[in-house]
Amino acid sequence: MNILIFVIILLVLVLVHEFGHFFTAKKFGIRVDEFGFGFPPKLFGIKKGETEYTFNLLPIGGFVKIFGENPDEENTNGPDSKRSFVNKPKWKQAIVLFAGVFMNFMLAWFLFSIGFMSGLPTSVGSEPWGYELSDVNTVIVSVLPDSPAEKAGLKSGDKIFSMYYPHQSIGISPGSTSPVLIKDAIIRNPNQEIVITYIRGKNQLYKTKVIPVVSSTSGKPSIGIAMDQIGTAKLPFFTAFKEGMALTLFVTKGTVLGLYGLILDSIQGKGSFDSVTGPIGMVGIVGDAYEFGFVYLLSFAALISINLAIINLLPFPALDGGRLFFLLIEKIKGSRMNPKFTNMANMIGFVLLIILMLVVTYHDVVKLF
Repeated sequence: MNILIFVIILLVLVLVHEFGHFFTAKKFGIRVDEFGFGFPPKLFGIKKGETEYTFNLLPIGGFVKIFGENPDEENTNGPDSKRSFVNKPKWKQAIVLFAGVFMNFMLAWFLFSIGFMSGLPTSVGSEPWGYELSDVNTVIVSVLPDSPAEKAGLKSGDKIFSMYYPHQSIGISPGSTSPVLIKDAIIRNPNQEIVITYIRGKNQLYKTKVIPVVSSTSGKPSIGIAMDQIGTAKLPFFTAFKEGMALTLFVTKGTVLGLYGLILDSIQGKGSFDSVTGPIGMVGIVGDAYEFGFVYLLSFAALISINLAIINLLPFPALDGGRLFFLLIEKIKGSRMNPKFTNMANMIGFVLLIILMLVVTYHDVVKLF
């Protein structure tokens, strides 16, 4: 089920991206030879007008084959060259290239907005002005690897319902489990067994036992979790779209900064694949999101859509950002780049991206064992 949900999410995100290219190319009179659902080998196709709509075996996205996107003699000087991408004005080419990224941002905005209308999990203090959160809980937002909490089976997204020290009659009852109270109780009672009752998924109660250890960073007893008070923000239609846009911009900024830090660490030799998740790892995340509820799944899809948009904007060959970068160079120099060079660069870039994906996937598999 998790794999099926992930494939559906990926298919929707990529098709929305490719539809942006498809729609703008058509509007500018550029010939579109194929719109593919999934990746080859081809199963069957339906031709409507000049475009063939193909359905392919691998359901992991889609693609658009735009006439003249990879320049050659036929699409540059051939009989239909006026409808070639490469012969259109630079601003039209730029819009076609950027349209896929734009559609991913629009999709994220739409999904976040639907989430707010349905009831989106929101941190206390971050709720829209004039609206109160309902169903506020103390939620575990991260768990340190090899920490007492991880060994006890606690996960991100678990809601702490209650906790007590069975040998000292010290307890934190339901309704009063704030992060401050929990942290204070742990610090005041070091090396004591704690019984934690928590909610996971669809209001299922679980119990676990954990003994705090002294943190190497703070020097205080800790079980290795970060917590936040999170409630549900349910907004009316227009407010939901306004806050959806604000959240999209906030997540975009955070994603850009995170990606910048990852690239900087890689350049400095500090990079690690531990902070990168590939398709296999995402299947697990999809499972967790699905377990917590449909709104969490919407939020996850919105996050992936934003990540897809930002990564595609990187000035790397084969990505939309790389093609936009070549377009900028052509605009500055006032003439076209050598088609053999750009085609070769995009092909090499594509191969490198596939290799990177395989390496990340390998590390995903290693993490499972």
